[in-house]
Amino acid sequence: MHTHSIEQWQHSHDFNAVSRHGEKRTRLVLALTAVTMVAEITAGLAFGSMALLADGWHMGTHAAAFLITIFAYRYAARNAGNPSFAFGTGKVSVLGGFASAIALASVALLMLLESVQRLFQPQPIHFNEAIAVAVIGLAVNLVSAFLLDDHHHRADDHHDNHPHGHGDHEEHGHGHHDHNLRAAYLHVLADALTSVLAIVALVFGKFLGWNWLDPLMGIVGALVITRWSFGLLRQTGPILLDSGITPDMLKAIRTAIEADRDNRVSDIHVWPVGPADYAAIIAIVTHDPQPPDHYRGLLREFRQLSHVSIEIQPCAGESCIPLA
Repeated sequence: MHTHSIEQWQHSHDFNAVSRHGEKRTRLVLALTAVTMVAEITAGLAFGSMALLADGWHMGTHAAAFLITIFAYRYAARNAGNPSFAFGTGKVSVLGGFASAIALASVALLMLLESVQRLFQPQPIHFNEAIAVAVIGLAVNLVSAFLLDDHHHRADDHHDNHPHGHGDHEEHGHGHHDHNLRAAYLHVLADALTSVLAIVALVFGKFLGWNWLDPLMGIVGALVITRWSFGLLRQTGPILLDSGITPDMLKAIRTAIEADRDNRVSDIHVWPVGPADYAAIIAIVTHDPQPPDHYRGLLREFRQLSHVSIEIQPCAGESCIPLA
């Protein structure tokens, strides 16, 4: 009976390290957003600006999205060691990003509907007051974007959806994808965009009398934000469905193993378990079986493979080796 510790052979299932640094910044941005939201919605109603109202509505829905972001961070951290999550809680942040993308698309739809209504049923606008509040909103958005910009705070953040090794894949080998923080950042960018469009519409309306530009800018903003939301859905959806691994990546893993001895890979599964971590199950047929660590060593260049299970199938005759 074994009495020694087996900790050195146990895997860690905590894949949330790349996400934790974003929670504090998200909380600060939430406070800024909530204050600005109240100011813009109040001013938009008082001064009759659809563009300003649209900006305020974005602030409100984005505040809700930031709450989703913070909840995802807290839930993932609290359950990081929970054995009921087979591969940890790394996908919780991805799920938060997916939910935020849906919220972003919903906001765009509301913007579009209200802007179209205002285009055909114009409302009087108090330009001076509306412009002042819109400028304040833009300033808050720029500060928030700076706080949430993961590229600024993590210079090695590259946006790619599959694990890499050295060689041709080295330039993206250290990419960390906090989709939860990315979603919050896109919400802030959406607010910044609507703030800019509101200012442009209000200035032209004030000096040229182009009041129709106010709802038109709301329509333009809705279309751009819709595109952003679908982009985030395309990033997060495949991860939640255990997809996103390219055929080239699977081929590279297979090649790394089959280049050693007479190994042949009979079965391979690779899937994401977090924003930047992947798990793999690989079945190997060979005449010369080696310990599992030998085969893991062949994959050491694929640094994002955080959890690799090796199944070794010894082969006694030529017929059991699949054709290359």
